[in-house]
Amino acid sequence: MIRNPHLSDTTAAGTASDVAVEWDRGNDQWWDWYMSLADGPAPDGPLVDPPAHDPGPLPSDDEIVAELAVAYPLTDAQIDKFRTDAFVKLPGVLSPGAVQRLRMRLRTLLDEAVDPEVGFQSREMMWLEDDLVRAAVLSPRIGGISAALLGTERVRLYHDNALSKEPGAGRTPWHFDAHHFPLDSPEVLTAWIPLQPTPREMGPLAFARGADVGNLVADLQFDKHGTSYDRGVSEVFRAQAVQVEDGPFAAGEVSFHGANCFHTAGANRTTKARVVLANTYFADGTRVVPSPTMVSGDWRKFIPGAEPGQVVASPRNPLLEPCVA
Repeated sequence: MIRNPHLSDTTAAGTASDVAVEWDRGNDQWWDWYMSLADGPAPDGPLVDPPAHDPGPLPSDDEIVAELAVAYPLTDAQIDKFRTDAFVKLPGVLSPGAVQRLRMRLRTLLDEAVDPEVGFQSREMMWLEDDLVRAAVLSPRIGGISAALLGTERVRLYHDNALSKEPGAGRTPWHFDAHHFPLDSPEVLTAWIPLQPTPREMGPLAFARGADVGNLVADLQFDKHGTSYDRGVSEVFRAQAVQVEDGPFAAGEVSFHGANCFHTAGANRTTKARVVLANTYFADGTRVVPSPTMVSGDWRKFIPGAEPGQVVASPRNPLLEPCVA
């Protein structure tokens, strides 16, 4: 067995599927490790320019706050689609101008904190530092959509996440978030907010359609050292003709995927970074799983003070306020 170079002696110990220990490095190192589990050769060939996009006049911070305080016209059909497919893509959740302003702000925050040579850049908990990011992360509009999709009255924040897949960066492996988050409930989802129009060439999030599709790969063993799990999921989904939604995202379109939704993302074959704000929310009253694993990363950073089995309700996990009438 070839040892994954991103693991410590502690996390590398045991069999390839043994993830029972907790992660003992930072979340930047966690992402380096997790992206190394994607199967397939490194992207090759020339990068392409994405289509030009004019977002129009850019709104002020106050205008974005007001925009995100208004309820989204979510339909029963969209809620049913989320519960049947384990994901839904919703158009026009944000205005193109708000998308551009958020992209500019996240780009600044990322550039302050990360190595520009890294192919997949990330930063979490920005809502604690920046008012505009806080407005988006704790948005009544996003929170209202999340609560309605999960069928719960209110949701709490697990964490925000700025994700920048740089030009030429490779695939994100197949995974499902219940494997990651130390939250003992199916009432968990992630709002994936691309901060630019995102064509297929840029590597948008792609979803395996079906709330029960994970049953097809339940017997596959996770591989913490290599790419066999990602390859195995791909092979099973192809053999079983699982439908995969891998279409582009328009400016302001946002996807919401549940904790058991299998998803992946392609390589970024464009000359522009694919910047995303990904926020994870959970139903109020959710507890920490009995035994968090290394796949949860530095989870204590996101839910401080909550031990296994305890309810998550720290100041870093605020309840989102409802929309104005």
